[in-house]
Amino acid sequence: MKIGTPKELFDGESRVAMTPASALELQKLGHDCVIETKAGDAAGFSDKSYKDAGVEVVKTAAALWKAADVIAKVRVPDEGEMKRLRADQTLISFFSPVADDDKMKSAAKKGATVVAMEMIPRISRAQKMDALSSMANIAGYRAVIEAGNHFPRFFTGQITAAGKVPPAKVLVVGAGVAGLAAIGTATSLGAITYAFDVRPEVAEQVESMGAQFVFLDFDEDQKDGSETGGYAAVSSPEFAAAQLAKFREIAPDMDIVITTALIPNRAAPELWTEDMVKAMKPGSVIVDLAAEKGGNCKLTVMDEKIVTENGVTIIGYTDFPSRMAAQSSTLYATNVRHLLTDLTPDKDGKINHNMEDDVIRGATIAHASAVTFPPPPPKIQAIAAKPKAPVVELTPEQKRANEVAAFKAQTKSQVILLSVGALLLLAVGLVAPASFMQHFIVFVLAVFVGFQVIWGVAHSLHTPLMAVTNAISSIIILGALMQIGSGSFIVVVLAALAVFMTGINIFGGFLVTRRMLAMFQKS
Repeated sequence: MKIGTPKELFDGESRVAMTPASALELQKLGHDCVIETKAGDAAGFSDKSYKDAGVEVVKTAAALWKAADVIAKVRVPDEGEMKRLRADQTLISFFSPVADDDKMKSAAKKGATVVAMEMIPRISRAQKMDALSSMANIAGYRAVIEAGNHFPRFFTGQITAAGKVPPAKVLVVGAGVAGLAAIGTATSLGAITYAFDVRPEVAEQVESMGAQFVFLDFDEDQKDGSETGGYAAVSSPEFAAAQLAKFREIAPDMDIVITTALIPNRAAPELWTEDMVKAMKPGSVIVDLAAEKGGNCKLTVMDEKIVTENGVTIIGYTDFPSRMAAQSSTLYATNVRHLLTDLTPDKDGKINHNMEDDVIRGATIAHASAVTFPPPPPKIQAIAAKPKAPVVELTPEQKRANEVAAFKAQTKSQVILLSVGALLLLAVGLVAPASFMQHFIVFVLAVFVGFQVIWGVAHSLHTPLMAVTNAISSIIILGALMQIGSGSFIVVVLAALAVFMTGINIFGGFLVTRRMLAMFQKS
């Protein structure tokens, strides 16, 4: 098959769906590659770099659409491109099947196959093809950079000879891929970062990145906003009201707000209202990553930057990935290449469109002269992790009862152990001479003391402190030293061996500890 990539026609789009590196990988699958001239210029990939990678460069889009069996694009094709789509041709692109229903039906009528990249199901096996996540990751990072470009202060706090600079406070609404990327970027720049999400299970992820999760005091069952597939679900009116109340409470303290909340196939929920914008300080910045779907902020204007009367900058750009075209193209082309790898299982250059495959079926919206959208649920669901059960605080009476029960159980085991030991000593004493018993009792006591010392160390301390506890456990050397002066040759030999072996344990333990500690020392 011949894989072709035309130049993007969407105004301001700088990405390209094939890079020289991805073309090399596609050729390993048995495919030939063709690209329209200057298609990669805006992303920093010249025609020469494609030719060096073995890609055929054609002069016109018409020639490319005519030559290629598979068309790989970034943006939804326009009317002119849809007219060039022919029967038995496969189109791989973002497509917006809900908004572009007529185009989807037109493709099906022609007998073409359309794979919508945003419809890739969110299951583990499909992560390498998840273009939404790839682009969201870039958008989240770029949102913080754009906010910093318009924010009049440092992100990090500083104490200088000229005075103290407080750190910026950043709120990220929505902790999906874009949100987590924004959190990581803001935190790394030194800002005090807060994050909110309707899915409670992401709190641990947020906190692991150094941000503070904003919790709601809300008891309704709808509090869990998780939905199958890893996306957020629509919240109940009561929960939405509590959420807005919380935002109104913290709005005056926030310097930068980045909103990322989207629900598949729906308009973006309004989360940052006009009164919240008015409550923010002059110089504050709002970056609305949901602007293309209507915006999470009431005042967002798509593809524009506005400044409100109270001096708050609201950024509604929809081309954040395109503003980092080289990186975005590399990631998107890799997503497309992985998809084509699944479509070419035999690596013989022939497309096998297996509609029984969860990933291929989920992303296919037109095939075999039929509209195949919406797809059935995948056999393997991406189910969000359930939140941990809350820790139940025990009452003082319950704690006391547990302590008493544990003490009784420990006492019982020790009594049994001592009783068995005493019986064994008595049995040995009945048959062994008195001189042997003197040494044997010292040996048993030394073993008992060493065992009790090491057994009392918590398992969580065995590494790296196990080396020290080994040395402590070698208290048995004391018994050996007491016996080394004995007149019995056998006892002297055994005592000497005990001193030698426990000496290795002591010094070896401290050497291991020293080596471990050296790993944490700065050079």
